[in-house]
Amino acid sequence: MNSRTQTITISGPVGQIQLSIDLPESLKQNPHTELRGLALIAHPHPLLGGTMDNKVVQTLARTFNQLDYVCVRPNFRGVGLSEGVHDEGRGELDDLICISDWMRTPGAWTQSLPNANEQLWITQVNQLPLVLAGFSFGSYVGTHLVQKLAELGRPVERFVMVGSAAGKWELAERVPTDTIVIHGENDETIPLSAVFDWTRPQELTVHVVPGADHFFHRKLHCIRNIILSNWLGFPRTSS
Repeated sequence: MNSRTQTITISGPVGQIQLSIDLPESLKQNPHTELRGLALIAHPHPLLGGTMDNKVVQTLARTFNQLDYVCVRPNFRGVGLSEGVHDEGRGELDDLICISDWMRTPGAWTQSLPNANEQLWITQVNQLPLVLAGFSFGSYVGTHLVQKLAELGRPVERFVMVGSAAGKWELAERVPTDTIVIHGENDETIPLSAVFDWTRPQELTVHVVPGADHFFHRKLHCIRNIILSNWLGFPRTSS
């Protein structure tokens, strides 16, 4: 993705999980930069070609890097170097819980990143807020992760759903009221009407991108702009 991206594997419930870690440019300039937090980004359906390198997923990572978040993009089971087989969201949820625990463990980062001793933020990861973002199938698993982490007393700071899987998979009944929902006007995979049906009872705002299809071809910048315009305090620094 960029010169600040590193790919590693970590131990998961059924074997190795492949992750890409994207560091903000601000850390390259100053390893003592105070980060906003961590961002975990889930990719679309693995049986339909979804991977951590999907363009929407990479757009989300770039956007959160710009906001001074360290981003983690895992490959779901059976994709790339991630072991196991597709489990229709159940095992994938277990893996994301495992990854979120790993992300909040200073020793995990120390063992995985070069020059970790120069990175002040690593000593504080157990205190940094966690943002969750998911695209399509990733948004489906994400709704259940948000719910599970809240039950565990570790609620996410914010949740971003792109190309929501409403009506295709059984999403959690509710998500936080400040969830950012982004959908394409011409999404041929998840009809906009299905998204409205799911968000209406929760009174969630849906950000509709005119002319966008499910994969936001030529509209990726719209995802970035919506997130930045909805992020409190942006920009926080001059970098």
